Order: sequence, then C-alpha cells, then structure tokens
Amino acid sequence: MRTFDFCFTLLVGAAVLLLVADDALAGRDFYKILGLRKTASKNDVKKAYRKLAKELHPDKNKDDPDASQKFQDLGAAYEVLSDDDKRKLYDRCGEECVKKEGMMDNTDPFAQFFGDFGFGFGGQEQRETPRGANIVMDLHVTLEELYSGNFVEITRNKPVMKPASGTRKCNCRQEMVTRNLGPGRFQMMQQTVCDECPNVKLVNEERTIEIEIEPGMENGQETRFSGEGEPHMDGEPGDLILKIKTVPHTRFERRGDDLYTNITISLQDALVGFTLDIVHLDGHKVTVTREKVTWPGARIRKNGEGMPNYENNNLHGTLYITFDVEFPKSQLTDTEKEDIKNLLNQPSNNRVYNGLRYS
Repeated sequence: MRTFDFCFTLLVGAAVLLLVADDALAGRDFYKILGLRKTASKNDVKKAYRKLAKELHPDKNKDDPDASQKFQDLGAAYEVLSDDDKRKLYDRCGEECVKKEGMMDNTDPFAQFFGDFGFGFGGQEQRETPRGANIVMDLHVTLEELYSGNFVEITRNKPVMKPASGTRKCNCRQEMVTRNLGPGRFQMMQQTVCDECPNVKLVNEERTIEIEIEPGMENGQETRFSGEGEPHMDGEPGDLILKIKTVPHTRFERRGDDLYTNITISLQDALVGFTLDIVHLDGHKVTVTREKVTWPGARIRKNGEGMPNYENNNLHGTLYITFDVEFPKSQLTDTEKEDIKNLLNQPSNNRVYNGLRYS
C-alpha cells in the first residue's frame, strides 16, 4: 500500500513539473496581452497595439512601477503577431520557439505608428526649442477604406542627424554686452553669441510608418507623426502631417455620414415594379424592392446604410437612392400606341411652369 502511495506521489509530482515546464516553455501570452482571440486578423493586431500603446506608454503611467515592462510586453506581442511567419511558429510552440529560431529582434514599433517623438507626451514640460518645418502631404484613400477602415504602410527617406568629425557653432543667440570705453564711459550693444557643439551630418534613412484609416474619417482629416518632418540642426525635427483625400467613387458620393447613388431602371420596371441588389462598400448587398410606379427622379432612403460615424462606428448615416428611367429607343407602331393609351387611360397634361422655382 505504501509503495502505491509513493508511486502515486511521484506521478503527481512529475505531472506538476511538466505543467510548470510547459508554462515556462510557452512564455508570454501575446494574444492576452493584446486582448485578442487567436482568429484575429493582422489589422486587428495593429488596431489593438495602436490603442494600447497610447494607454500603456510609460510617460503616461509614471506611478506604475511595471509600466516599462508592460510596454515591452506589448511591443513583443505586436512584433510576433503582426508577422505571418513568427505568428505561425508562436501558435505552434510558444514564445520560446520563436526566440530559439532567432526571430525576435525586440524592435519597438511605437515610432512606426506615432513618429519618433510619440504623440505629444509631456504637455507643459515641453521646452521652447527650435523646430524644423512640418511636412504636409495628401494621402489618397478610397471610400471603401473610409467605410471599413484599413492600415496604409508608407515608406519614405527621412534625413537623420548623425555624428561627424569636428565642431560647429550652435545655439546662436543675441545677447546684450557692455563695452568699456574709458573712465565712466561704457556702451551696451547686441552681439551674436554661439556655443560649440559636436558636428553632425544629415543621412537619409528609409523609414516605414503605418497610418490607420479609421472608419468614418472625413476628407481633409489629419494624422500627425511627431518628429517625422524636416530636421533642425539645433533643435527638434518638425512633424509629418498626412491629410485624408478621398478618391472619387464610381457608384457612391459621400456627404457627411450620408451616401448618395443613382440607379437607372427600365420603363417597364418603373411601371410594374422591380427588385435589385446594390453592392455596398464592404461587399454586403442592399436589397431595393419597389411594387409601385417609380417616376424619373424619385428618391428613396435606406436608413443605416450610409457611412459609419467617426466618433461612434455603431452609428451609420443614410443611403439615398435616386432613380433614372431609361425609355425605349425603338419606335412604337400605331397599334402599340393605342394599346398603351388604353392601358394607362391617362389624359394629356400639358402644364407649363417654371421648373426652377414653382409653388
């Protein structure tokens, strides 16, 4: 009996050790860190990182002693789950496998989404320093991207300051100096005073930044990447400002959160009714059914089928549909004309009026 108890104890102990070893081998749960399911898409990973990076940045959580570690965990989670090869290996055998394959380089993706200087952390603590010029660029996006959201990757050459040999004049400023002209005589004048700084040179480096096209963003809306603009030898670089510019669409026109489109129907459908589907910006179909006469210029609305609201994506505008009627181009015979008259039984209406302003 004692032998059985001893063996049972050994088995339980071995099982516990295996569980502990498995946990150690698995490493960090990157899906849990980002708050995602394993079925999350790459865009879901990017959205989760971008949102959490703002919340967990150490500069915004100075009272949290674990802030730096949380931020590092977040960066590692993004590095692995945003890369298809790393993610496949991670899903198969955990973080340790990815490390053993030498696939983790611990890069910080923060600047990729917000620029070299983040997004304005520090507030009142920021000093007045010289800044380079801002760069403003149009970012052409489709209506589909503004409807569903997307991430756009931009690769650019950025001038970066690197150390160089020698020194240079820097931080030059105008100061008042006093010059002694003799007993009881002096003169005050402005003089340019400079410091001696290590010399630098500008080197072009290839940078990749990612801008999130959020659902409901509007034409002209701006996204700022801090520190990605023109450099300044004695200060900070300016910002890169990307301005949304909507590409004209072949089927829809946007006005605020509403969408407008036109549909051409035949005269037969206009008289007897019809059912048709409109393919929306994300691929879903909007069914339009008419069982009554549709006249040229008639307009119907589909509530909730417009653009998502930028502040609240659960709210959508209205889709307005205007109908054009295509008349037959072939000539009717006398018999067909009489048949139509008898069918419609409609008297002639030759009212003449000002169609631009009629009441």
